[in-house]
Amino acid sequence: MEHSPTSTTESALDDGGECLLFSALVGAVASVVLSPLPGSTVLGGALAGYPTGSDRELGVKSGAVSGLFVSLVGTVLGVVVLGFFSIFAIGVTPFELGFGLGILGIVIVALFGLLALLVYTVGLGALGGYLGAYLHEEFA
Repeated sequence: MEHSPTSTTESALDDGGECLLFSALVGAVASVVLSPLPGSTVLGGALAGYPTGSDRELGVKSGAVSGLFVSLVGTVLGVVVLGFFSIFAIGVTPFELGFGLGILGIVIVALFGLLALLVYTVGLGALGGYLGAYLHEEFA
């Protein structure tokens, strides 16, 4: 069953992407507030995708941008936590190679952590955006 966006949805969301960014910001705030719950990124993405109407592509975009905003918050928190614990990791290495291996380990952990965070938040936010647009289509 293929759906096309209505003209009211296109005109409401075609104002330079401001509505898309606002709904993504609202979804990101909801994801951060609901972060103790499992699947909070999906819930935030659904909240971001719901105002887009029945346009599922726009809902996915809104949810993905919401997930990107959440990953920025997670990155800032990760840098603070990793910075605190890196003080202890710099001098302690298993092979006594010194300063370089500790910094290399910190960088590797930070890069893999950032990649995992991006995949998790943006992917699940996009899924939530799709579900939000679907729910708007079915129940509104």
